Amino acid sequence: MTEFFDTTGNLKRSRRNRANYDAATARKRRKKQRRRSFVILAMAIAFLTAVSVVFLPEFFKESAVVEDYPGPGSGTVSIQIPESATGREIASILKEKDVIANTQPFIDAYDNDKRAQSEIKPGEYQLKKHMSASAALAALLGAPTSEQVRVTIPDGWTKKQVYERLAKNLGISVDEVQKAAEDTKAIGLPQQADGDPEGWYAPLTYSFQKGTKPADALKKMVEARVAQLKRLKAPPAQWQTILIKASILEREVNKAEYYPKAARVIENRLADQEQVKGKLQMDSTVLYGLGHRGGQPTKEQLRDANNKYNTYQHPGLPPTPIGAAGEAAIQGVLHPATGDWLYFFTVNLDTGETKFTASYAEHLKNIEEAKEWNKSHPQSSKSKDESAG
Repeated sequence: MTEFFDTTGNLKRSRRNRANYDAATARKRRKKQRRRSFVILAMAIAFLTAVSVVFLPEFFKESAVVEDYPGPGSGTVSIQIPESATGREIASILKEKDVIANTQPFIDAYDNDKRAQSEIKPGEYQLKKHMSASAALAALLGAPTSEQVRVTIPDGWTKKQVYERLAKNLGISVDEVQKAAEDTKAIGLPQQADGDPEGWYAPLTYSFQKGTKPADALKKMVEARVAQLKRLKAPPAQWQTILIKASILEREVNKAEYYPKAARVIENRLADQEQVKGKLQMDSTVLYGLGHRGGQPTKEQLRDANNKYNTYQHPGLPPTPIGAAGEAAIQGVLHPATGDWLYFFTVNLDTGETKFTASYAEHLKNIEEAKEWNKSHPQSSKSKDESAG
């Protein structure tokens, strides 16, 4: 019996010691958790304090900004609204000139007025500073102080075509425009052009004030080209070469998707010394040297070495671009496809399907395929110089 009670007593004490140990452990755990919670809370408070120090002043600063000027405004400021400007773009222009206090009230007024999108014309406007958004919109719905002249230059156009279009739209003679172009410094022509602006007038749509001097108009076109080349990260030392190659693509290829492959053909021909011996053999360059844009050069014209743009007779690139290359053609030159092609020919002028090959024998087959297509489509208005390389 004694042994039984001793054993039971020891067992009870063991259980009691275990319970005491567990309770002590739990207290330590809770204490540690409280300490950890306190640290996290302190860090959160510190973070919120830092955020409030940084952002609250800006919040109150924004709150203090005037939402909209109340009155009709005062003084005079000249505003230029470009072609096809959106309500948001116009609002930014007005805000920059301090005509309006904030862009959003003007955007709201613009969106709620059905006349805004159709009746606000590009041009120069004389407005006041500190106008209400509604007053500024009303002023823009009137006729601009100075009307704009719109000039569109399509991809591939030559400088001669540019001069004719500019003269017609500005209401001046072609001679005046050509004379202005001769002052290469006045039109901002880069040194890389070597004094000839061919290819340096970016093919875009421009808006000029009525009465704009031709030199200023041409300068804007050249500046647009330079800005484009910089944006595309074209190496400045290669600008002229890039524009020459791109202008050839513009005339020789009728679908932009083929520009990279045709650009590779140009690179391969310039490097080849066996089949084409560095000669591009492009009809478009020959025709440019003759002063023609369409058609097909005769055999005699192809043999004429006096034509410095005759790439059948002269290896390498022609002296200048042969027109104003669009951005897609420039991108093709900057990022040519990988391949060994030396020839290409468009075999279907309706779809623009063009076949590329490194074999001259295969190239001759492609030409025959194109001839068969031409026989079955005699009404096609496409010229050969747009389909071969």
